[in-house]
Amino acid sequence: ERQLVESGGGLVQAGGSLRLSCAASGFDFEDYAIGWFRQAPGKEREVVSCISGSDGTTVYTDSVKGRFTISTDNAENRVYLQMINLEPEDTAVYHCAAVSIVFGCPDLLSHFGYSGQGTQVTVSS
Repeated sequence: ERQLVESGGGLVQAGGSLRLSCAASGFDFEDYAIGWFRQAPGKEREVVSCISGSDGTTVYTDSVKGRFTISTDNAENRVYLQMINLEPEDTAVYHCAAVSIVFGCPDLLSHFGYSGQGTQVTVSS
């Protein structure tokens, strides 16, 4: 059974850091692109970052470039999102999602087949 479980969220002050973790059981990373999207109250879902399992290519939304880093630990089947210099605008529920490599990161939101329950990130000013 394929399953994604997020952890690592919390409450931090602006300028602080968090590392989100996504435990991806039942996935062969080479067959998927795995990424993080977030959703804040009253706002649309937004893909924050994504990594292609086939070649390690990463993508980031403009607002997090230079602050967030996505990485994988293939031995542990985990995907991490290291977040530094957090801003109040980063407050949202962060979800891990997986899409077939046939579609890839550009289609993460439109074609993801799996996602977790999410982890809350709250950044106070």
